[in-house]
Amino acid sequence: MKILLTGKNGQVGRELATRLAALGDVIACDRAMLDLAKPDSIAKVIREHRPGLIVNAAAYTAVDKAESESEAAFGINQTAPGILADEARRIGAMLVHYSTDYVFDGAKPEPYTEEDSPNPINLYGRSKLGGEKAIRASGCRHLIFRTSWVFGPHGANFMLTMLRLGKDRDEIKVVDDQFGAPTSSRLIAEVTTAALQDGRPEGLFNLTAAGRTSWFGFASEIIKAADLKARVMPIPCALYPTVARRPLNSSLDCSKLSDSLRLELPAWQEGLHACLRAMDER
Repeated sequence: MKILLTGKNGQVGRELATRLAALGDVIACDRAMLDLAKPDSIAKVIREHRPGLIVNAAAYTAVDKAESESEAAFGINQTAPGILADEARRIGAMLVHYSTDYVFDGAKPEPYTEEDSPNPINLYGRSKLGGEKAIRASGCRHLIFRTSWVFGPHGANFMLTMLRLGKDRDEIKVVDDQFGAPTSSRLIAEVTTAALQDGRPEGLFNLTAAGRTSWFGFASEIIKAADLKARVMPIPCALYPTVARRPLNSSLDCSKLSDSLRLELPAWQEGLHACLRAMDER
């Protein structure tokens, strides 16, 4: 099977490029080859290669910048997935796409399920929800994974920021009243591959590591696991204002995915420790 992968240099894309090779011939695209901001290039590349599977790991992810760059955010996160989906339907291909916990407002005290009604409170979340809707409206065969708090050894993410600050500072102040599940890019790629190998799941699924913590809890575990000496101090989000609002609760219920694939998702701490070990071995 021919597989077209977008965003090959991103956190999730790097992991997928390796693991998807077990399923077929991977055509891994960076922005120079397939730019989601340029609709004509999307259709051109797909029609040239005619893949049986399209995996969209590219996205506009600058949550705060999105508030002032709405055209770019909606173009990449909503319009482009819609084009990918239309092209996938036209050639009978399967589309895999990644969405976010930020499609929810965070007001629910329990973890969100796939049946809960989205209500994004920032532009990034609205753009990602728009992408979900465009894919479903296309009628193509698809898998949409909602994930959260993604980290890995590459790119820009919270874990790498904490590792840098932990070496440079004596004290780090981190928000302690926003909750979610830190999820490694490796886990996302592994579960995606398992779902595709299984061949049955289609539709919308939550995909995060097991467990729940705050950004403060995540930061504390990072600093401890990396044996850094910086003190991590908890603060409320009111003392760390951001351009875009964040949901207070980003927890996702992944039982639908676990039941479908008959797997137990590992605790977020396992993913963090595995990632740090892999970085040490490089």
